[in-house]
Parts: sequence; structure tokens; C-alpha cells
Amino acid sequence: MEQEKDVTLSIHLMEDETETVATAVLDLRGDHFEAKGRSRRNPVDPSKPVIGEELAIARALRALESDITTAAQDKIERFLVHTD
Repeated sequence: MEQEKDVTLSIHLMEDETETVATAVLDLRGDHFEAKGRSRRNPVDPSKPVIGEELAIARALRALESDITTAAQDKIERFLVHTD
């Protein structure tokens, strides 16, 4: 039976003149995942906030992906029934 589900991923950005921090949050079937990504602008570079935002978000999502994959692998190991 096919089921369609919506899952909401939230990304929050905090920025100052040289640093951007992205926090990615996902709640999935009782599991809470939260990861941060950071980017820092060299003070001599021109201010282009979108670049810092993109980098920080990508880094947060990469960390979140790792956390979710680890959680799935842990569940596989816990629930996998070996029949030898």
C-alpha cells in the first residue's frame, strides 16, 4: 500500500558581519535531529551574505544527513533478525 507523507525540515539562520550559523531541525517519527553548519567571511572579502548562507546551510544539511544515516543504521542493527 502506497502512503504519502509530508516531513518538515526547519532551517534557522543567525548572521553577523563575518559569520553565519545555520541550524537544521527535523522531527521524524519521534526522533529529533538537529545539526549546525557555520561559515565565516574573510574580513577583506566583499560582503555577499547569500554565499555564507548557502555554505552554512549546506554544512548543516551534511551534518544532519550523517546523523539521520547513523540513526537508521543503529535501527537496522537493533531490529534486524539474524537467522543463521
